[in-house]
Amino acid sequence: MISVIIPHLNQPDALETCLRSLDAQTLTRQAFEIIVVDNGSATPPTDVVAGHPGVQLQHEPHPGPGPARNAGVAAAHGEILAFIDADCRAHQDWLSSVMKWSSLSPAGTVLGGDVRIWQPENATLDAIAAYESVFAFRFKLYIERHGYSGTGNMAVFRRDFDRVGPFAGIDVAEDMEWGERALRAGLRFRYTPEMIVFHPARGSLQELYAKWDRHIAHYRNMAEGKPIWQLRWIAQALLVLASLAPNAVTVLTSDRLHGSGIRLKAIAVLCAVRAHRAMTMLSHLRGRRAVAWNR
Repeated sequence: MISVIIPHLNQPDALETCLRSLDAQTLTRQAFEIIVVDNGSATPPTDVVAGHPGVQLQHEPHPGPGPARNAGVAAAHGEILAFIDADCRAHQDWLSSVMKWSSLSPAGTVLGGDVRIWQPENATLDAIAAYESVFAFRFKLYIERHGYSGTGNMAVFRRDFDRVGPFAGIDVAEDMEWGERALRAGLRFRYTPEMIVFHPARGSLQELYAKWDRHIAHYRNMAEGKPIWQLRWIAQALLVLASLAPNAVTVLTSDRLHGSGIRLKAIAVLCAVRAHRAMTMLSHLRGRRAVAWNR
């Protein structure tokens, strides 16, 4: 059995869409269970979950998607753990691909899939959706260059998860930190493009900035205490700005965008986001900041 684990916080409409996509899986329903873990929503998604027979609802008071996922793991009965976020929707063959590649991959393999920007049929990309289509969820890059998978689309055998241990709390990037421990435990990550989930594009530059503000706070907390971390942090902020040129080339050559106009719009958003990231990183030299997810 596969146990699908979904952390949730104040996103009932998105959760409904996510659960509908799991109802539509080509994998037989008897082959997987679904566990939603609410992390302190103003209104728990009891009615949403009740509309999908067989879905479990758990509650985790300790804040953060990592602790919520850990609670889901504790309640799971499956041999395979499949993680997806509440604001994602799964391709109809997502779990069939998880099952297939879990059986075909070498022992000790963690699967990470493809996350694409969701667009309604025949909809025209706006500038932010165009930017996010290229840069929002670069799971292939995360896995093949950095050695970890995002937890919005990841599958692992329960026995391997137990070797690594639970996800960390809200103060760090829990997927990156778990991935580092997984590599030290002897596991390896495999990019699996057939494992597809979709995520809606952010609605504004402010939402993009908020996403990066959260990530930068995580990275800063993980960097603090390492040798000459402040100098390394400044260098990384400058590299973010220096990356504009090569990443503009990435936009111009991406097969996810079509037409010069939309590519130029994506580059404009790229410039704004990279400038915001660099300035925010430098501002973090003054001290730690509180981290909240799904804000």
